Amino acid sequence: MEKILLNNNVNLIFKSAKNTPRVALTCFVNIDKQESVPGIYSILNRLFLQGTKKRTAEQIAYEIEKNGLDFYSEMKSDYWKFSLLCLKEDFEVAVEILADIMQNSTLENFEKEVVKFKGETLASLDSPTVLARDKFVEALYKEHQYGHSSVVILENIDKILPSDVWDAYNTVFKPAEKVFSVVGDIDKNEVQSVLEKHFVELSSTKRQSSIDSAKLDEKRIVKIVKDDANQAQIYQGWFVPGIKSKESAALSVLNTILGSSGLSSRLFLELRDKKGLAYTVRSMYTKARHNSDFRVYIATEPKNIKVSLEGFKIEIDKLKSELVSDKELFDAKNNIIGKIQFITETNLQQSSTFGSYEMEELGYDYLEKWLEEIKSVTSKDIMEITQKYFNDNYVLAILAPEKYLSEV
Repeated sequence: MEKILLNNNVNLIFKSAKNTPRVALTCFVNIDKQESVPGIYSILNRLFLQGTKKRTAEQIAYEIEKNGLDFYSEMKSDYWKFSLLCLKEDFEVAVEILADIMQNSTLENFEKEVVKFKGETLASLDSPTVLARDKFVEALYKEHQYGHSSVVILENIDKILPSDVWDAYNTVFKPAEKVFSVVGDIDKNEVQSVLEKHFVELSSTKRQSSIDSAKLDEKRIVKIVKDDANQAQIYQGWFVPGIKSKESAALSVLNTILGSSGLSSRLFLELRDKKGLAYTVRSMYTKARHNSDFRVYIATEPKNIKVSLEGFKIEIDKLKSELVSDKELFDAKNNIIGKIQFITETNLQQSSTFGSYEMEELGYDYLEKWLEEIKSVTSKDIMEITQKYFNDNYVLAILAPEKYLSEV
């Protein structure tokens, strides 16, 4: 695996994967400016496939299907991400289509995509779990780019003008720092030649981000009334350092111990198995550039809200006051190492992983360093980070029938 600087100043991460059937290409486009109206970047992402200067939306769809390409774009917290999977002999065709979409988009069908976005988002928010998570994120990242949740975007989407999307395309997307990542059984020189041939209009400029870290110096409680809910949805979360923090490995091990390892996690064993409180219970460590957060979640009968919150506190307090055993620590590390191996099996998974590491300034070869950091985590590290970050400055979001919320 190596990094190559293309003639348009874009970094290419390349890894040869012999005897694999398809080539994976991932392109990352940095988001370094907070959007002026929540939803601009999401709408921009939806418009990339709506036509270019030389192709209609129907022609794009036809050519993707005709050439057997797997293609999609998505917006993450810190970047736009374009992913391609194709046969080796179709690599240049696939790159040419991607280059056309990224460089020559006409951003047509703005009103149509806004209407579709509204409908799809309203439908997703019918799910109590999705609604509770959405309101939790909004409260946690209040007035920050990361807090532009579905509800926030819906509240602001009618303020977005086509000119706002064009401005984002021309001043944020096009000049932003970019990274290509390619993994497959293909010649490195061919990859470089094809990318440089078709991305002649694409530049990459490393700019100082104007997005600051979010702050949380208080307790925020959000109550979502849903009288027809059969389950209470509860999210509680704290800020932890961003993705480049040296404490990231310890937080990952903590997450595995507390609630992300399924049947063996403490929250599952104590709150579901022993106390019978949960339909679903887990913890999540969500990593991003400017902020990361650590959250716990439970779906339970509404009458169990208070005892579930007490259960969260009991398990967190144990981690603050008692060192985890050597066996529990060993099992948690092996769980993470096993998952990493599982989620980096395919060319597309590897391409996405290496490219995202480079985009986040961790270095494309960060995976091996990360594994070593995981192996070096101690029980004392777990206790110290729990004491440091699990304090009274948190966000609590609870969805339940109104009569149960009065107890919170």
